[in-house]
Amino acid sequence: MGIDDGSDDESLWLRRFAPADHAENRLVCFPHAGASAPFFLPMARALAPAVDVLAVQYPGRQDRRAEPCIDDIPTLADHIAHALTGALDRPLSLFGHSMGAVLAFEVARRLQRDHPGQPAHLFVSGRRAPTRYREETHHLLDDEAIVAEIRSRRGPQARAMENREVREMVLPTLRGDYTAVGRYRYVAGDPLRCPVTAIVGDRDREASVEEVRDWEEQAPEGGFDFRVFPGGHFYLVKEIAGVVSVVSDRLAPTTGTGLRR
Repeated sequence: MGIDDGSDDESLWLRRFAPADHAENRLVCFPHAGASAPFFLPMARALAPAVDVLAVQYPGRQDRRAEPCIDDIPTLADHIAHALTGALDRPLSLFGHSMGAVLAFEVARRLQRDHPGQPAHLFVSGRRAPTRYREETHHLLDDEAIVAEIRSRRGPQARAMENREVREMVLPTLRGDYTAVGRYRYVAGDPLRCPVTAIVGDRDREASVEEVRDWEEQAPEGGFDFRVFPGGHFYLVKEIAGVVSVVSDRLAPTTGTGLRR
């Protein structure tokens, strides 16, 4: 757990783009490798004012560019879980895409351990279940190979890679994130007690439908929902309206339960 020296301050780690102070539920969003908090700006705007959305800002990017990347998933999860301590005044759900899904899962485990009743829900997108191991060596590639790999995925960062200055600024962060994912190893522990919703694109080469469906193993008590959208690894860019609908439906308050199951 990060020490209380200011490095885990909520204002350092979390961004709120569409404040919803009176919302009954709060959602924390975890970006993919190389991405930053504004990736979830469309989701925050779409869910407000019904859901108060926070987006995680990892070190090494944008206003945290001067800080070194943290290339270790458990360490990142410790810091973020600690930063969320002040955000637990209402049901808190987590949404992570790709690398962010692994990180959201590890934060969920920490919150469950330290704050009974939290989190309220875990949404994992574009990432195979932690028990479905694949060796990932993107962090071992040279810069040109990483750029080529980003272009082949046709994700939000592909166009930015055409600008040399932007590319030189982004590559160290991207490599750090790839290192964190490549070194991550699932360690068995207590199953989650909250519901889990897993989402994937039907043409995702990095996480097949079958691999993502196996997230069900992590939610034997809370319930499991599985959704497939058209598209590849970054399906949610074009399908944001559908993803928002899934999230909104799962977090909709109902009499006596707090969450629709």
